[in-house]
Amino acid sequence: MCGIFGYINYLVDRDRQFIIDTLLNGLSRLEYRGYDSAGIAVDGDKKNEVFAFKEVGKVANLRELIIERKPNMAKSFESHAGISQTRWATHGKPSRQNCHPHRSDPTWEFSVVHNGIITNYKELKVLLESKGFSFETETDTECIAKLAKYLYDQHPDIEFTVLAKAVINKLEGALGLLIKSVHYPHEVIAARRGSPLVIGVRTSKKIQVDFINVEYPEEGTLSADQASKDIQKSSATLLAPPDKSLLHRSQSRVFLSDNGIPQPAEFFLSSDPSAVVEHTKKVLYLEDDDIAHIHDGQINIHRLTKDDGTSNVRTIQTIELELQEIMKGKFDHFMQKEIFEQPESIINTMRGRLDAVNKKVTLGGLRQYISTIRRCRRIIFIACGTSYHSCMAVRGVFEELTEIPIAIELASDFLDRQAPVFRDDTCVFVSQSGETADSLMALRYCLEHGALTVGVVNVVGSSISLLTHCGVHTNAGPEIGVASTKAYTSQFVAMVMFALSLGEDRASKQKRREEIIEGLSIVSDQFREILKLNESIKDMCANLFKDQKSLLLLGRGAQFPTALEGALKIKEISYLHCEAVMSGELKHGVLALVDENLPIIMIITRDNLFTKSLNAYQQLIARGGRPILICNSTEPEFSAAQTEKIAVPKTVDCLQGLLNVIPLQLISYWLAIGEGLNVDFPRNLTKSVTVE
Repeated sequence: MCGIFGYINYLVDRDRQFIIDTLLNGLSRLEYRGYDSAGIAVDGDKKNEVFAFKEVGKVANLRELIIERKPNMAKSFESHAGISQTRWATHGKPSRQNCHPHRSDPTWEFSVVHNGIITNYKELKVLLESKGFSFETETDTECIAKLAKYLYDQHPDIEFTVLAKAVINKLEGALGLLIKSVHYPHEVIAARRGSPLVIGVRTSKKIQVDFINVEYPEEGTLSADQASKDIQKSSATLLAPPDKSLLHRSQSRVFLSDNGIPQPAEFFLSSDPSAVVEHTKKVLYLEDDDIAHIHDGQINIHRLTKDDGTSNVRTIQTIELELQEIMKGKFDHFMQKEIFEQPESIINTMRGRLDAVNKKVTLGGLRQYISTIRRCRRIIFIACGTSYHSCMAVRGVFEELTEIPIAIELASDFLDRQAPVFRDDTCVFVSQSGETADSLMALRYCLEHGALTVGVVNVVGSSISLLTHCGVHTNAGPEIGVASTKAYTSQFVAMVMFALSLGEDRASKQKRREEIIEGLSIVSDQFREILKLNESIKDMCANLFKDQKSLLLLGRGAQFPTALEGALKIKEISYLHCEAVMSGELKHGVLALVDENLPIIMIITRDNLFTKSLNAYQQLIARGGRPILICNSTEPEFSAAQTEKIAVPKTVDCLQGLLNVIPLQLISYWLAIGEGLNVDFPRNLTKSVTVE
C-alpha cells in the first residue's frame, strides 16, 4: 500500500523536465500500490526552495496539475534530489492536503514520503503541538517531518544520518521512508522497517565492488537506549553530541572512480524494483531497520543498534526483470495479461526443480532443512487472502504425502488468538509480496517461539524471504493487477512440489508422487486449452450475470478452496456479492437461498467426492436452481443435462483446482468489464497490504 519513488542525480546534468518525468513514470509503475492521490517534491528555482505538487486521484491527474502550474521545466540541475508518492489512504480521506509529500513547515525545510503506518503518531503529535507546531493534515506521516524539524532546530549542526536515527527511533509501526531537506541539499535518507525499499544504481563507469558495508553505531553516536527514553523528555536526550569523526568511519568505495573521486551517478529509490528496471538492473535491497544515506554520489547504510545479528554488508544485485514484463503489451489490463501468462508462469515456478523424466523434485531453498521438516510435530500454514486459499488448496496433498498434521491459519486471527507454537513446529508463510503486515507479525511471533519458518513468496529480497530460515521463490514474475491470479497458481504449484519433496522418503507414496509429477508436467498445456474458452466465458457473463446482485459458488473437498478464491476474485473486481459455500453445507441453511433466479456456479469435476457433489447438484435442480457447472470435458454424467457448462480438462485430483480456478478468474474479469469498472485498481483495495 502506497508506492514511494525517489530520484537523485549527482554530477549528471538533468533538467527539471527529466527529473519530474522520471518521478511521475516511477509513480505510474507503482500505481497498483495506491491510487487515491499522488505528489512530488523537487528543488525550486532559488536556493532552499522546494516545489511540491499534490493531486487527488491517479498519477495522470498529477501530471496535468504540473502542466497547469507551468514550472520552469528547462532549469538544469547538476545534482538534485526528488521524492514522490502514490497514496492509499489510511489516515485521512484522499485530498490534496492529506496527500504526500508532507512538510515540516510552510517553507518545506523537511519533506517526507512514507509507506506504512505510524502507530504512536498521536503521542508525537501531542508532544509537537506542545512545542508550538500546528498540524495541517489528518495523516500520521506529518509528524515525521515536524519531528525532524523540531530536532534539527535544537541541534542545527547535526549530521543528516544522526538526525534521521533520532527521528526513526521515535517512530513505532511500519515504514518505508524517504526524507529530503533544504538543510542537506541533494541528499536523501531512505529507511525501511516492515515496508519494502530498493535502491537502483546507475553509473557511467563500472562500480568498484558489488557490496556496501553496513555502518554500526559507536560510542558517541546515537544509541538505542537513549532513543527509548520517555518521549516527553527534552530532545537533548535523543541526540548525542555531533562527533563528526565517527559518522562515516567506513566510507564506501563502491562508487569512487580509480583516482578515489566520486563518479557521476544516479540513484532510483522505490517500493518495488518494477519501477527501477527501465533505468538500471543494478539494485540493492534494504533490510528492516536499515537507514540509507544517499549523498555525494554514494550510499552509506547505517543501523540503529550495534551487533543486531544482521549481515554487515548489503549486496548490489543484478535483477533479471525485463521492461516488457511490467507492460500490458497487447492486453487491455494487467489482470488480463497475468491470467494469460499463467501457462508460462507455472513453468517458471517448476523450471530447474521438477524433473518429469526421472520423477524427481529439487527445491534448493529447502535442501538444508528438509529432514528437519520431516521430523516436525505439525506444519502450520499462515497466510492472508488469496495466499490463504492456496494453502487450503494444498492441505490435502500435504496430509496425504507427509502424514504430518497440517493447520491452516489466517495470519490476523492467528495473532489475535496468540495461538500456541512449539519448537518442533514448522510454520510456512505464504505471500505474493513477502511484505504482508499480518503475516510478517505472525512470522516474528513464530521466530520468538523457536519454530522453524519457511517462506513461499514471489518477491526476491522481501521481508518474509529475508526473515525465514528457508523457503521457495514462486518465480511467477511481477504481478501488477491488484487481484492476484498467476501468484495463486504459482503458489499452488510451489507448495505441491514442497509436499512432493517431503514425501520423497516414503516408499508407499512413490506411485502417487509419480502420478502427481506427471500431472504437473502437462498442466501448462491444459491451462492453454482452458484459456481458449475466454470468448465463450465473456458471452456467458454478458448473457447470464447482467444486473445480478448476488452469486453463489459451490465446491466440495479440494474444490472448496477453489470456490473461495473464485468468490474473492468476483467480489474484489466486479463488486458483485459472491459467497462460496461447501456443497456439503447446502442442507444446513444455504438451500433456503436457492430458486430459479439465483445465479449459481458449481464446481463438480471428477474426484473421490464426485458422487456426493452430484447429490448436491440434484438438490439444486429439485428446487428450481439452474447451476452453471465447471466440469470435466470428458464427463458423461452431464452430457444430456440442460444446463450451462464450462468444460475443463481432467487431471490428477489434487491438481484439479489449478485448472478449475482459471474459468473463475476469467468470469471475474469479464463481469468487471461488463460493468465498466477499473479492473486493475478496484476501489478501496491495494496490492501489497503493509499495514494491519
